[in-house]
Amino acid sequence: MNTALKVAVFASGLALAFGAAYGVGHAVGTTPAAPPAAHGGHAGTPAPQDDHGGHEEHPVGGLQISDRGYTLSLDRTVVPAAGPTELSFRVLAPDGKPLTAYTPAHEKELHLIVASRDLTDFQHVHPVRAADGTWTVPATIAKAGDYRVFADFTPAAGTGPLTLGADLHATGDYRPAALPQTGRTVTVDGYTVTLAGDLTPGRAGRLAFTVTKDGRPVADLDPYLAAYGHLVVLRAGDLGYLHVHPDGEPGDGVTAPGPEVGFTATAPSAGDYRLFLDFRHAGAVHTAAFTLTAGATTAAGPAAPAPAETAHRH
Repeated sequence: MNTALKVAVFASGLALAFGAAYGVGHAVGTTPAAPPAAHGGHAGTPAPQDDHGGHEEHPVGGLQISDRGYTLSLDRTVVPAAGPTELSFRVLAPDGKPLTAYTPAHEKELHLIVASRDLTDFQHVHPVRAADGTWTVPATIAKAGDYRVFADFTPAAGTGPLTLGADLHATGDYRPAALPQTGRTVTVDGYTVTLAGDLTPGRAGRLAFTVTKDGRPVADLDPYLAAYGHLVVLRAGDLGYLHVHPDGEPGDGVTAPGPEVGFTATAPSAGDYRLFLDFRHAGAVHTAAFTLTAGATTAAGPAAPAPAETAHRH
């Protein structure tokens, strides 16, 4: 047998041996092992982490102008300060057309939040949508500076809730203020509101607000946005928008109309946060603002009782 023939025979033998081994492997159900999937991510891809090396399981909203194909488009990004103006905008759908089909949440198709970058100014308004998908609302921007506009809504297409954010600038002499330090009790429009509970990074916790007036508990709060209060939490530094969940709802046979209003919230990271509580009493809406530090090493006030599980969303 010449050399070329010997090589051919040897190669054929290898091929047969490899094919037999492959067939046996499939017969017993063994396949090459895939790389292990990282927790919370795709196979072979590291999972996102927070600043403390843990997994970021509670992302904030409002940091992106576009998400899941939807885009917040402001008609004007520069407005006058200290005077009346009108904000108008559209939410563009993945096909580039203005979105006109929404799923209402807390009685509204869309909640609009306007907050100054230094978190000293806050407005929660409800614009009106025209048939062509354009939203408009009158507003007064109190002072010059940089603002963030948040659109909190749920498309009817079933993509789930979204919070998009865009920058707004008010002309004039801008002098940013330091983050307000409020403590656990604030007074607004003659009402005293006291906060119990804490924001804990990576863990859900209850925040309870007790409303009194002239030293007496307010036990007849008006329903507001399908709850006895509406809470917006913004992270200082980047104005990350937290979704919070109210305890119960008016008319459920369990939730009292004050003096306590409770929510469940999770801080995605340590740091300072501003909490804006809207509540309605005697037909008027009031806003109490607090500064709270998540992950503080010192005692931060009385703990609020743990809530029963609720499916209601802010």
